[in-house]
Amino acid sequence: MESVQAIKQRFGIIGNDLGLNRAIEKAIQVAPTDISVLVTGESGVGKESIPKIIHALSHRKHGKSIAVNCGAIPEGTIDSELFGHEKGAFTGASQARRGYFEEADGGTIFLDEVGELPLTTQVRLLRVLENKEFIKVGSSKVQQTNVRIVAATNVNMFEAIKKNKFREDLYYRLSTVEIQLPPLRERKGDIHLLFRKFAADFANKYSMPTIRLAEDAVDSLEKYHWNGNIRQLRNVAEQISVLEQERSITKNTLQAYLPNANRNLPSVIEKQSSSSDFNNEREILYKVLFDMKSDLSDLKKLTMELMKNGSTSVQKDQEQLINKIYGNEESATTILDNEAYSKNNYPTEPAQEYLQIAPTSGTNATPTVEDKYHFAEEIEEEETLSLHDKELELIKKSLERHHGKRKLAAEELGISERTLYRKIKQYDL
Repeated sequence: MESVQAIKQRFGIIGNDLGLNRAIEKAIQVAPTDISVLVTGESGVGKESIPKIIHALSHRKHGKSIAVNCGAIPEGTIDSELFGHEKGAFTGASQARRGYFEEADGGTIFLDEVGELPLTTQVRLLRVLENKEFIKVGSSKVQQTNVRIVAATNVNMFEAIKKNKFREDLYYRLSTVEIQLPPLRERKGDIHLLFRKFAADFANKYSMPTIRLAEDAVDSLEKYHWNGNIRQLRNVAEQISVLEQERSITKNTLQAYLPNANRNLPSVIEKQSSSSDFNNEREILYKVLFDMKSDLSDLKKLTMELMKNGSTSVQKDQEQLINKIYGNEESATTILDNEAYSKNNYPTEPAQEYLQIAPTSGTNATPTVEDKYHFAEEIEEEETLSLHDKELELIKKSLERHHGKRKLAAEELGISERTLYRKIKQYDL
């Protein structure tokens, strides 16, 4: 069995990252078997190297190795490409055609971007994996094939399965062994090494001196995010090699070739005042006030009913209401035990203090029951406040608090100064 270092030299793989070494080790171990392999990783990390290693170290190395980019073949013709078709199977099929699975019999097929396969093709592929059988398009004859499948994808397969874009059973058949290649940004120590290799290759290709990076440029190179991974790094090295006259590359020169080079640097973001928190608090406050109003309305109805008929039948309703307000039966019992009633079951002096008002006749005489009813109705009317009244009250209080300064009041209320000015004119404040 060849060593990892020997495999790197043989296939031109650059880097000493532990994740990369682990991926190559798994490829070496699985190569002598016929196990299906799924290679995962972001676009541009070099996934195509793993199938080459597996095929070269397997007993199929003398057979064909065919690479198929599943994302580049139109959906209407991919079945024909993979499995072949008979003459007249569809419009334009002027003769029979052998598919990749028939051509690669005894060898290896590399299905790149396998996550892009249509669901109907996935069903056909599952049958090949399970039974080594396939049927050409337009044929009814079952054919056998002896191929080893290595697939690769940059798609999150679990997300694709959740969205019903990829069959779960096919995923588990393909990923008997899964080999994951790390993105370039996680291979910090390999970035400059790869850049130097590419720079030397392009210098030789275009017959020009090799470009070299200054220290600050190397630091910038290693801190860059590299969304396109090794493919993007190679393109940047080629651009600089061809376009720059100066062979010593500084940080500023390098960053001109790196899109959004400064986006990963820490930046000071000015905190903007938002009215969303104030609006949320105001909504909560309104809800609490309306809940309190509802409880008080229930309490007033109970009190008026006690004064109207003096019946003890409402005592149970009173207990339920107190339970609602105080939250437990013990508190309610204590309140009820301490409640004193007169012969007519009217509220005692504390309740009278609550309802202490001037009689309707305008004298200083003791209020009558009719006066108390009238007062309760007035409270009902006063407490039935609309959002319009609440808004007016909030604006008044905010203006008073800020001594008439509209800008500060508008910020506190969570509205624009222009809106506040319009409401001041509307309410004639």
